[in-house]
Amino acid sequence: MANAPITVIGAGLAGSEVAFQLARLGHDVVLREQKPLKRSPAHQSDGVAELVCSNSMRSDNPESAIGMLHAELRRVGSVILHSADAHRVPAGDALAVEREGFSGEVRARLMRSGRVTFVPGEVTELPEGDVVVATGPLTSEGLTAALARYTGGDDYLNLPLSKEEYTRFVAEVRAGQKVTPHAFEEPKYFEGCLPIEVMAERGEQVLAFGPMKPVGLVDPRTGKRPWAVVQLRMEDRAGTAWNLVGFQSRLTWGEQKRIFGMLPGLQNAEWLRMGQIHRNTFLDSPRLLAPDLSLKAEPRIFFAGQITGVEGYVESAACGYLCALAVHARRTGSPFVPPPGTTALGALYRHVTGEAHPPGAPYQPTNVVFALFPPLEGRMQKAQKRQAYAARARVDFDGWAPRVPHEVAPAPVPRVAAPRVEAPVAAP
Repeated sequence: MANAPITVIGAGLAGSEVAFQLARLGHDVVLREQKPLKRSPAHQSDGVAELVCSNSMRSDNPESAIGMLHAELRRVGSVILHSADAHRVPAGDALAVEREGFSGEVRARLMRSGRVTFVPGEVTELPEGDVVVATGPLTSEGLTAALARYTGGDDYLNLPLSKEEYTRFVAEVRAGQKVTPHAFEEPKYFEGCLPIEVMAERGEQVLAFGPMKPVGLVDPRTGKRPWAVVQLRMEDRAGTAWNLVGFQSRLTWGEQKRIFGMLPGLQNAEWLRMGQIHRNTFLDSPRLLAPDLSLKAEPRIFFAGQITGVEGYVESAACGYLCALAVHARRTGSPFVPPPGTTALGALYRHVTGEAHPPGAPYQPTNVVFALFPPLEGRMQKAQKRQAYAARARVDFDGWAPRVPHEVAPAPVPRVAAPRVEAPVAAP
């Protein structure tokens, strides 16, 4: 399998960076992206590396943490930073870009590599061989369920429901009292993170295909797959607090306690925090990922971008770059040498691997900030401290950069695969 193409799932900023870097290092890449066959409401175009929330990549000041990351990515040939520079628009000291030109530039550079094959269509199962998952915070329910087989383990509690219990639960959710929006509010939800009551209103079995989907789970009491399941995920290392996975809700808090308390095993639960409308899918990376960003439970699967717990456009690209180096090291049998923790790239790596955080601290997504860097000695004014961080980073980056593998000649012919349509999932 050493010469087989590497599959990269997701053509956002992280996935595009991974694909580009692997291609320039001589590897063939199959880049899987659900657009244009399927598009989340967060996306407005069918382009790769689409900038969704803003066209700004934040400060370009080389003495800010994010500006240091810009500079380092430029030095290692980042497709995201070089494309951003090619389509920069005036924005003070911020790096802002013209969105369509930037996206088109990234795609053109991927095509010119001659080693990247685009395959449109949603991915709901992990393909064979080496895989990089770079699907971001709105990873689809199907792919999330597939990943849960490797990442869930004993850290989930599964509450199985019979058909009768599931039907009664759906009826209660439909009838439950909801928070009434203000007159100026018009609820608009991403399809990937709908409130459970909205899904319940769409059809009797919609929840059974979504957050209550029992794929890959067996009730040990019966040896059979339940009709539906509610998953609880640990919120603390001691296992004293658990989260209902995928249960965003606009039910009133009183109704949430009443209805969710009807679920098997939750009759005597103490409710610490009630559900709201938000979703950000990310891994507990320090626990689940090896130092080369591969999954400990399935080493052929690597992760890059926001799904690892980094925030921001540039941070996603940076994580993609590091992941590409790790995959290349695995393929060539060479050691993966991460950047020094004193650099911006290394500080972000320290976050993902947990080195930047005290033992037992809960893992949460973050941008690159100076708090992730090893501390400086002595007391300084804020401006002096920023200068010291930047100066130390430049010296240590200069020592690491020569160890980064160099690109090889591109393959001659770029390729685009025909759209792929996934088969529908059978009813539970």
